[in-house]
Order: sequence, then C-alpha cells, then structure tokens
Amino acid sequence: MTLTSDDMNTDLNEFTKLCRVDSLVEKRGKKFVVGEVEVAVFKVGENVYALNNICPHQHTSIISEGVVEKGCVLCPAHGWEFQLKNGKLKYGGGGVDSYEVKIVDDFVYAKVFEKKLNW
Repeated sequence: MTLTSDDMNTDLNEFTKLCRVDSLVEKRGKKFVVGEVEVAVFKVGENVYALNNICPHQHTSIISEGVVEKGCVLCPAHGWEFQLKNGKLKYGGGGVDSYEVKIVDDFVYAKVFEKKLNW
C-alpha cells in the first residue's frame, strides 16, 4: 500500500529516502549506501524489501545481485538463501539485517541502522 505524506502518522526522521518505486525492477536487486551501510532493495509485486547487502558467509557485498525466488534472495556467490521479509536464512540460523521500509508519495524509505561487527 502506498501512503501519501498526508496519510502518514509515522515520523520519517529515522528513515532514509532511497529511490522512486518505479525505478525498481521486479525481482531485481538495487544497491544503495546509507552512511557506511550497504543496502539491497528488492521489489516483489506490491512489496518492497530492504536487506543488508553483505553476505555473512565470506563478507561479500553481493546480495543485491542475487536471484529472487519464492520469497527469498539467493546469494549468487555462495548459494545461501535469505528470506526477503526478515533477512533470516531460509532454513534457520542467522542471516542478514532486514530494514523497515515505507512507501510515501511513490518514494521508498528505509530505516537503516549500522551494526557493529566483531569479525
């Protein structure tokens, strides 16, 4: 569902404007950088999802290039499948961060946070 700024009850102060919805290609990822965080954004039907773009397997910046099938994105380098709705691995375990998305006036906004990693 697309909201207009007049419909919004939620403050967008913590959200970053990423792009227009119509700039996203169905089931194709697009990479954005918010601060120091890489974000992979996917449009599937009426839904837009935002995940961290770094595959945790070998810390590769590649999720946005993955194939989308059955509610998941498949890492093109390692074959790991991440659920679009929450970033978790398809068959349990860890995953990647998932970011809240809002569509306002046909623009995609994501609530991106930086995660401190201890690799």
